[in-house]
Amino acid sequence: MTAAAGTAGTGTGGTAAAGAGAGGAAAAVVADRFDRFTWSDTRAQSAGLRELAAELTGRHAGAGDLLTDVFLAAYKAGPRVREAAEMDATRLVNHRIVTELVESAEFTELRRETVGDPYAAAMAVLALAGALRRMLERGREAQDLAERAAAGTAGDRGAADHDRDDDGDDDGNRHQSPGDGPDPDDAAGEDAAPDPAAADAAQRAAEAADAAARALAAAVPGIRGEAGNAAAKAARAAREEAALMRSWGVSGGELERMPFDGRARLAERLRTGRLAQWSELIGRFRQMAAAERARKVENTTGELVGVTLGDDLSRIVPSELASLGLPELRAVFAARYAAGELMLFDSQGEQNTGRGAVVACVDTSHSMYAAGPGGVTREAWAKACALALLDQARAAGRDFVGILFSAADRIQVFRFPAAEPAGIARTLDFAESFLGGGTSYQAPLTVAADLLAAEYDDASRMRGDIVMITDDECGVTERWTRDWNDAKRRLGFRVFGVAVGAPRAAAAGSVLEALCDNLRSVEDFTDVHAAADLFRVI
Repeated sequence: MTAAAGTAGTGTGGTAAAGAGAGGAAAAVVADRFDRFTWSDTRAQSAGLRELAAELTGRHAGAGDLLTDVFLAAYKAGPRVREAAEMDATRLVNHRIVTELVESAEFTELRRETVGDPYAAAMAVLALAGALRRMLERGREAQDLAERAAAGTAGDRGAADHDRDDDGDDDGNRHQSPGDGPDPDDAAGEDAAPDPAAADAAQRAAEAADAAARALAAAVPGIRGEAGNAAAKAARAAREEAALMRSWGVSGGELERMPFDGRARLAERLRTGRLAQWSELIGRFRQMAAAERARKVENTTGELVGVTLGDDLSRIVPSELASLGLPELRAVFAARYAAGELMLFDSQGEQNTGRGAVVACVDTSHSMYAAGPGGVTREAWAKACALALLDQARAAGRDFVGILFSAADRIQVFRFPAAEPAGIARTLDFAESFLGGGTSYQAPLTVAADLLAAEYDDASRMRGDIVMITDDECGVTERWTRDWNDAKRRLGFRVFGVAVGAPRAAAAGSVLEALCDNLRSVEDFTDVHAAADLFRVI
């Protein structure tokens, strides 16, 4: 705590209050014009801040200055709070509130989320609104007395100025005839007969200032407690919102480009949406997928089994590189590279072979409402897995398509082209949609195959990946199965199946097993690693 701040909080608070004049600073936090512009711009964008300012300034003089101070204390990288003696006497309550906030450990935690971020700093002010109201009420007596003292001092100065104007000209000199000297009687009269009204006003102002200092000192413990508790609450809210944004994959750059109210609406949607309570699961899924991507060493998985031909320079046999050392063989090397006839190390194991779109077919039939261990629903696990697959596709530069399905006539398709930003609004629409009804395998898989066929026709991309996530068994017709197998052979796509809370659907001889190249059953919905192998090969 600064020396001045400490004075105001002790029995010697009168000294600080008396030293602060009516002509002192109105702002407790030192700010430059850029800081003031940031506050003005943020306030203009936030209806919540404007409403709070209108409410508080209607009840407490100087509340507008207090909101500015709290915002800047949260926003600035190194906020400096003025000494109490520098403050206008009518702003000492503000100074005390800001000082207690800034010096609390809880506010230091809050600033980890708000420094340099106008939106986060503004949300901190709004989160502190209730406590600011209470702290201003605690300091109301001191504020009223300070304003009375300031009014008395101003009145005293006005009376003195009036007396001087009555006795002298505009320059403050008495009217004298040319050559006249000072009038000793007048001088003696001024010394002997001070204005009783001015002296009385000065005495009342001094008493009010001293009473204001005592009232402020008495209010300090309550203000200090409110400041710590409010800062802790605001810090929790800021951390939760930041974690929510990270869980949903909203980047800092994307947030900075959002208008204030748009960001506030997004935060509210994330807090109250269909999957709001599963944001932590979504975040863990995405982290797991990112870790699996980092662990993969592209094109070198598996056991070395021999030599093959191709154009993958990362697996080239060293003797081939010797050709590059001889100028006369470089053209031969280039020709063999173009023809895909270089000798390469061959390996056996799981390969990252997908090149076409990643298509996630997510069951949204009524049974997906069912909850498993930890209270996590089948829908939440499936949607979290699908969102991680969206990340996987974007990291690989592949298109992603989310297909929500239930009964044969209930299909909803969400496209996320690799060349376009995914967009958090579109991502939320995909995650929060739910169709209800029964279950049909044929409908979503037919749509997925048609999409991959269209991609092949348009861009000649093969080897897409389809992930079927369901909790139900379902029959398919023989004719449809023939068409399905023909499409697989022509387009070269792979099919991965995940039976969520439905071990029978993944049992040997099931329809899902017949349709999928790779199938697993998930029973523990709190375990994101049950699907880790998916992210190693997709």
